[in-house]
Amino acid sequence: MTERSTETEKRLKLPKTYSPYLDLRQTEMAIKFIKDTFQRRLAHALNLQRISAPLFVKSNTGLNDNLNGIEKPVSFGTKDGTYVEIVQSLAKWKRDALRRYGFAAGEGLYTDMNAIRRDEIVDNLHSFYVDQWDWERVITEGDRNLTFLKTIVRRIYTVIRDTEKKVCEHYPLLPEPFLPTHIHFVHSEELEQMYPNLTPKEREDAIAKQYGAVFIIGIGYPLKNGLPHDGRATDYDDWITETENGYHGLNGDIIVYYPILEQAVELSSMGIRVSPSSLKLQLQMRGEMRKASLPYHSSLINGELPLTIGGGIGQSRLCMVYLRKVHIGEVQASIWPDQVIKACGKVGIPLL
Repeated sequence: MTERSTETEKRLKLPKTYSPYLDLRQTEMAIKFIKDTFQRRLAHALNLQRISAPLFVKSNTGLNDNLNGIEKPVSFGTKDGTYVEIVQSLAKWKRDALRRYGFAAGEGLYTDMNAIRRDEIVDNLHSFYVDQWDWERVITEGDRNLTFLKTIVRRIYTVIRDTEKKVCEHYPLLPEPFLPTHIHFVHSEELEQMYPNLTPKEREDAIAKQYGAVFIIGIGYPLKNGLPHDGRATDYDDWITETENGYHGLNGDIIVYYPILEQAVELSSMGIRVSPSSLKLQLQMRGEMRKASLPYHSSLINGELPLTIGGGIGQSRLCMVYLRKVHIGEVQASIWPDQVIKACGKVGIPLL
């Protein structure tokens, strides 16, 4: 048995027996209902226009998302010799698209993003296939502050909460809504002080269980032990800017406590994006100044790209939570290791 498969089995959470609230066909219909409802409400809340998005981008442009900086994208060469990579997210592509499409401050875009993350360790919440609403909105210099970030987070969380209510009304077989009315804000540095003896994941579980819904600010900035709460690339979210009480970061994650799995579930990663100055600082901190000469990064440093805020909202994650599923494979068609398929089958989990 490989090391990866052993880690997969350790991370998999399975009930002794399981009976989903909706069968396969009902689930497929509910997925469409959720996606149609959520994206319409999100577009209205943030003033976003839907646009088309690529499945792959050219290598060596700097446009692909490096995630934590260690994940390798799936890549291939075309017959004309072009080397391309399947996207891992559209975090940087969207900012360039806002420039090319001529969006103004207060306007934005959203798109259906489909990605392959080959290095993912799959479990109840993680898959090699990723689907999310990637969104991005033009802002002004005066918007680059924590107050504005929290305003946008509250708007998104309201859409998340109100959509849950709508889904429960439309499918009365489901249990009552469980998401709280308000979302709580906490800095990752503050979270470390609150739970110094817990791992970052354990801290998320603890704070999410306490408040129900939390936005963790400043993911990417190093904590006292020199490591960030979680990995963040250097070239899209601004996690270095000092904000309040000596804390850092204009980005973060929306997490909720999911009682079905008794743990925190991340629904969205988002933030105010790097400015030319904060990009250079983050590249220097991580020893990645070589990226400054890539086409995307040099355009940003030269002030050719608009200031923006943006993020990704997991489509399958939302569907899983709304429909009270125990495994993300119940709401998306992906590939799973044989031991996962066998284990899920034993307890009655129907993978799509």
